[in-house]
Amino acid sequence: MRLELAENHRDLALFNMAIDSKLRGCDLVKMKVVDAMASGQIKERASVLQSKTQKPVRFEISEGTRASIEKWMEDELMVDSEHLWPGRFHERLHISTRQYAQIIRDWVTSIGLEATAYGTHSMRRTKVTQIYKKTGNLRAVQLMLGHTKMDSTVRYLGVEIEDALAIAEAIEI
Repeated sequence: MRLELAENHRDLALFNMAIDSKLRGCDLVKMKVVDAMASGQIKERASVLQSKTQKPVRFEISEGTRASIEKWMEDELMVDSEHLWPGRFHERLHISTRQYAQIIRDWVTSIGLEATAYGTHSMRRTKVTQIYKKTGNLRAVQLMLGHTKMDSTVRYLGVEIEDALAIAEAIEI
């Protein structure tokens, strides 16, 4: 809301895309315009090749994210830009992961939260944690994150026996 009120179109689009895409920061900053846009329209779904696994991961682009990207695309910085998050200098094609981390620190401190408690990976975890809490579907979360092993997803979410028991107790047969 603060980014919208401040008309900070880049940061709002970046924040929204980070939540929707569930990408690692290194992959998010490298996104190209063609990853999110086709035929002048923002895509409803996108696919990005992950640098860590060299495997593609698909994700939805929500209506709010599409709207914020459309607004960002109108910015003069986006004229002829190949990258969705261009750097401000010619020698840098896109923002760095360090710049992305600083942007998140700025967001977090601006709303009065402790900056050390949040980082680029917090953005990756946000949506999948909510999906897991609402559905208990580890396989879906595994696919969204592009994890090859379920153990990785379980560790990533911090799933404990108490979580499994709570899900089991919520199901009546």
